[in-house]
Amino acid sequence: MDLHSDIEVDETGDPGLCDLIPDTLFSAYIDSIDLSSPGFDESFDLCFSDDVFDISDEPDDKPTLGREDIKRQTRKRRSDKRPSKKPSRLKRNKGGNTGDPEASENYSDAITAPCEGSFQPSVRTIPQQLMHAPFAVTAATALESASLVPSSGQTLRIIHTINHLAHPVMNQIVPVRPTYVLVSPQSLGPISQVFPLSPADGAVAPLELSMSSHPTISLSDTASRVWFPSPLTPVSHSKGQIPDKIPPEDSTPPPHRTKKRLSPVIPKHVEDYIAHLKSHLKDTCSEKQAEISMASHYIETLLVPRKLVIRTGKNANKCLEKELLVLSDSERKKAMVDRTCIFQDCTLRSRHLVTILGKAGMGKSTLLQRLALDWSSGGLSQFHFVFLLDCKAVDLMRPCYSLKSLLFDLSASPRCKDSAAVFQHVLSSPEKVLILFDSFNEMKDLEGLLQASADSASHDGYSVRQLFSGIFQRKILSGCTLLIASRPKDVLNQLLRKVDSILELCPFSSTDIERYVSNYFTDDSRRESALRKIKRKKYIFSLCSNPLLCWFTCSLLERHDADTCALPSTLTDLCLGVVSQHLELEAKEQGSKLDITQLCSMAWEGFKSQRSLLSQEQQLSKELMDYGFGCRILTSHVVSEESGGTLATCFADLFVQSLLSALLLVQSRDVSEKTLVAQMALQHRKRKPQGEWQDLLQRFIMGLLYHRSPLPCSGLPHSPATSQAKRQVVETQLESLKPGELTPGKLLELFHCVYETSSVKLAKLLIKNLPDGLRFCGAQLSLTDAYVVEHLLRHAKGLGQMFSIDLQDTCVPLSGLKDIVAMNSIKSYRAFTMDTIDLWEDLHCSNDELNLKSAIDKFTIEPFKASQACHIENLALLVQIHREKKLPLGGAVSALDEGIPAVRHLYKLDYELGQQKGPEVFPCLVELLPALQSLQHLDLENNKIGDSGAEKLAGALQSLTSLKMLNLSQNSIGDAGLEKLAQALSEVSSLQKLSLYGNLIADSGAENLALVLPDMKSLLDLDVKYNKFTDIGAKKLSNALKSSTCMKSLQMWNGCIPYGVFEHLQLQDSRIRTLL
Repeated sequence: MDLHSDIEVDETGDPGLCDLIPDTLFSAYIDSIDLSSPGFDESFDLCFSDDVFDISDEPDDKPTLGREDIKRQTRKRRSDKRPSKKPSRLKRNKGGNTGDPEASENYSDAITAPCEGSFQPSVRTIPQQLMHAPFAVTAATALESASLVPSSGQTLRIIHTINHLAHPVMNQIVPVRPTYVLVSPQSLGPISQVFPLSPADGAVAPLELSMSSHPTISLSDTASRVWFPSPLTPVSHSKGQIPDKIPPEDSTPPPHRTKKRLSPVIPKHVEDYIAHLKSHLKDTCSEKQAEISMASHYIETLLVPRKLVIRTGKNANKCLEKELLVLSDSERKKAMVDRTCIFQDCTLRSRHLVTILGKAGMGKSTLLQRLALDWSSGGLSQFHFVFLLDCKAVDLMRPCYSLKSLLFDLSASPRCKDSAAVFQHVLSSPEKVLILFDSFNEMKDLEGLLQASADSASHDGYSVRQLFSGIFQRKILSGCTLLIASRPKDVLNQLLRKVDSILELCPFSSTDIERYVSNYFTDDSRRESALRKIKRKKYIFSLCSNPLLCWFTCSLLERHDADTCALPSTLTDLCLGVVSQHLELEAKEQGSKLDITQLCSMAWEGFKSQRSLLSQEQQLSKELMDYGFGCRILTSHVVSEESGGTLATCFADLFVQSLLSALLLVQSRDVSEKTLVAQMALQHRKRKPQGEWQDLLQRFIMGLLYHRSPLPCSGLPHSPATSQAKRQVVETQLESLKPGELTPGKLLELFHCVYETSSVKLAKLLIKNLPDGLRFCGAQLSLTDAYVVEHLLRHAKGLGQMFSIDLQDTCVPLSGLKDIVAMNSIKSYRAFTMDTIDLWEDLHCSNDELNLKSAIDKFTIEPFKASQACHIENLALLVQIHREKKLPLGGAVSALDEGIPAVRHLYKLDYELGQQKGPEVFPCLVELLPALQSLQHLDLENNKIGDSGAEKLAGALQSLTSLKMLNLSQNSIGDAGLEKLAQALSEVSSLQKLSLYGNLIADSGAENLALVLPDMKSLLDLDVKYNKFTDIGAKKLSNALKSSTCMKSLQMWNGCIPYGVFEHLQLQDSRIRTLL
């Protein structure tokens, strides 16, 4: 239908009904009008060129001009302008008005100051001819049509755009009319004033708080701020509300979305290659090692999603452990997923960049092979191609590869006869391609990895590093799925920030260990004997949580009688026993032992560059190469390049390579004591982190130096005197260490190094030098780590030492936490609250009431620092147990008859959720305060609790009879909140220090505080700096100070108090100060 015919012009209609016109109707009208329709008066552009205004409320008194009238007026204006050489312009006087009185009046009224909550100019005096719309809406029409009611219920805005060409020029080209943009109004929330944190003693007052009023601004500045505010979150047109702009604390970036496109038809020769690829991967991935198949020995391991804590500032990217959020043991168990969730999350969104983290031997390569085997068996149907690449088997730096050679020649793929055609199909369907990058930790110098990348899918001359960078940054093969497997301690930070998902491999559970041993030993008697032997050796059982070390243990038991073979007690002895066993077996087969000195040297050279691949310069004889393969020291990977199959040789695993390197450092006469000590990373000096390479090497060095049995014959020139001298240097180094100054990670490594020596002397030396408070907070503890700590601390019993241990943010397993807490040398401990409650539940279920009572009494939360909402939730759970005297999953517990001592003896609480989450969670904290009757220090600074929060706090203060310090700085508390708070503060007889710094307290609030100040007999220090009260409120407080003889200081300076008045008050009472 015709819009002009259905909506007639009604000059007498109610113009206010224009507010009800929806956006869609305006858009339809503008699209339907003719370009030659009448436009605005030209003088409008000179003063209203870029203003935003609402639809006028006044009716249009002038009739609508026809097309002929417009032409006559245009010709008349042109003829009038001919005698004048200069175009007439409206002049603006000093007051900002134009020469035309009517125009100047309209202009000054149009630009107005912003109203609170909404920035809209006045429209009362805008001339109707400037804003005339050639239609009107009657009341009946608006009521009959629901579509005419705008969804937001607010006045629509019209923006008149600026024409870059003058009207005479534009009219000569094509008939034009002004352009308008219709937008929905945005209600701008008030901008909150951000106060700085409390200044340190002697700090200079910030400038923005010292100013009593805002600086004056020009009219043009005001107008620009009104019409062009800073970008905001778009308004929801359905609800008319601004969505929440603050993401949750644990929010993760959405996965990368690629445009969906139709997949091309798969040609016959491509289908044949896919079938050939599946058959090849099924054959190569089914066998893990010699005599070990994927079907018989594979144990399904779970994965835990990890999240990054985004940090800023200097050195923020140097330590991965500080960036990965550490979960509690209970949180990890709830978050575990299997391998089917690797490429899709719980919302079934695809993940295109995935990282798998796991320590050496945890089964990263096995998992990737399992995924390839799943695809070859019909799984992972979303992919047509799967390419498996092993970074340690290729030369990463040689610039001679292309994307085609990377996928078809360097991966575990069979030879393709028509690789060019198949490659073109891969390029046409990148979303159907899965690339698995194994052993990504072999990729070095990751800091500059993203700077040099491949950007062409057809060119060659790239290195593997450049090709990976191009795929990762989607410069080539954009849309493919990329999975990276790496160790967690390697420098991978800048890449982790860009991936869609981070998953960490979980260690073997007790059930997994039993299942693996049962699969390894087919004989029932051998199986039971092996399991009994492993479970009896607690340290070895904890090592078996690592799949590779579990295979080491089974391999060692396989060659000996399980009943008579004594399992080793250290990691060094276990790895040394496995290598020695393989050397002996190979020597029997070949009839003689070979010198492995060259293998040790090559292992050390690879360690220095952190590479397991043997370089081309490191030539081995065929005899020694076969010997290394037979001893399982070396392994090979076939790289199917076009020139033929190439054998890439590398060390079998990190444990073997580190052990051979340590053998060289300990036994060789050519290695000095200084070189040996330099490899110990326990010094205080800063050095580039080397991850597990360094950890394993220093443990093996300590274990070999104090090894009691003869070391395997390696052919290295050595003597007992050489080993003795190196041992003495290492002991001197350990004696000079100050464990109290080490970071939690280095302290844990020190425990491991001392444990590997099996030396009681060194163990007692370590315990004697330990501080009373042991902090492992932030160092993720495995079951093996917990055993080592518990084993060494048992030596403290004979020395009469007691320790407090902090196990927060360590993810210590429940069994390890139970062993540590049960020790007599532990007087108190801190751990994740949920893990602690799980420990109590476990002890209660096992009827171990003695250890349950000890675990409850030793637990402490002092001081309590709440930086996340979950911390308040955990505290609420503790308070609930304390009040009800029963555990969440059980009945009444006799050990809780007196409640929880940690709650009863909590003295200090810091609430640090900040201005975003602080106001939301604060009511939950207020509900808990009455239960914290021993609380002496309550710090609530910078949480923006406002007047409502202050009123809630006032109701809880009367129960805090021991409170001595209350910090309410930076909380936007005004007079209304202080009125409620003042009366409650007067009833806290123990309060000694009160800080209300940086709030919104005016004269009324200062007067209310002054009224109760004489009643606060114990108050010593009051800080009310940087508030809003004037000299009136200052004088009230000064007069009240005279009646408070016990007070030592009153800090109340702010920019609203005249300096002369403040100086006079200081002369009257020296306790009035500006800054401490």
